[in-house]
Amino acid sequence: MIRQYRAEDFGFISDWMEDERTHALWCAGRTSYPLSRESFDEFLSAISERNGDVPFVMTDDSGSVDGFFCYSINQETMEGMLKFVMVDPRKRGRGLGREMIRQAVEYAFSSTSAEAVQLMVFDVNERARKCYESAGFTERGRTPDAFVFKGASWARVNMVIKKG
Repeated sequence: MIRQYRAEDFGFISDWMEDERTHALWCAGRTSYPLSRESFDEFLSAISERNGDVPFVMTDDSGSVDGFFCYSINQETMEGMLKFVMVDPRKRGRGLGREMIRQAVEYAFSSTSAEAVQLMVFDVNERARKCYESAGFTERGRTPDAFVFKGASWARVNMVIKKG
């Protein structure tokens, strides 16, 4: 199930960034690496203030945190935005990411009246793109050379799912 993030959830999330590349794929350098509680709290506060982002987690039956994402909605376009999606790397490959995205989209359509939900993913993050496609997202656009990581240029792919 998904629920809003609480400060104590950081203990689950803090070690999910296995390396600098994984961190860059997740946040495009918007937080420091390695991830610290202070930088994560500052990051969440800044995106909440700037875009109204609300952080969420997905938990299992025991309350263990399996995934994280942020969500906001543009009230003018009624389009929701999923950001900073990640799943516990020890639990990948079990369909948890797809289930978390499915629940996030369901929340967006039922609780925020979104007409569509979009997200961005780097083209080199093939596993994430396939997860989003399996949840019903389709590619809407692409920005070449959107981010450079250690000399490699990554395109940013915009994906969307529409209500109905």
